[in-house]
Amino acid sequence: VQLQASGGGLVQAGGFLRLSCAPSGRPLPSYAMGWFRQAPGKERELVAAVTWTGVASYYADDVKGRFSLSRDIRNNTIYLEMNSLKPEDTAVYFCAAGGSTLKLRRPEGAAYWGQGTKVTVSS
Repeated sequence: VQLQASGGGLVQAGGFLRLSCAPSGRPLPSYAMGWFRQAPGKERELVAAVTWTGVASYYADDVKGRFSLSRDIRNNTIYLEMNSLKPEDTAVYFCAAGGSTLKLRRPEGAAYWGQGTKVTVSS
């Protein structure tokens, strides 16, 4: 299974970006999916996660109310809509899939990773 991520870019503070992640290759098991991010010099952290049935069940505290994660269960594509972006949201964003949203709380719990997509928010 490969995860194809897209949608990063450069945006001004207060702006909007939408990230997408779709599996390819072998069918994805009934896994939870989510987005991590990693800023320079920082650890990779979970931003949001959604169950395999499409219930968004986790958001990091600093993105609650600004980010929205959804999943199209027909094709297992997930979408992260990021509103009111802040410079501190600047990072490389990685999509991932794992056995459960609980397992995805830590990077070690991911079974599959997509390539990173860079998000830069200018002040």
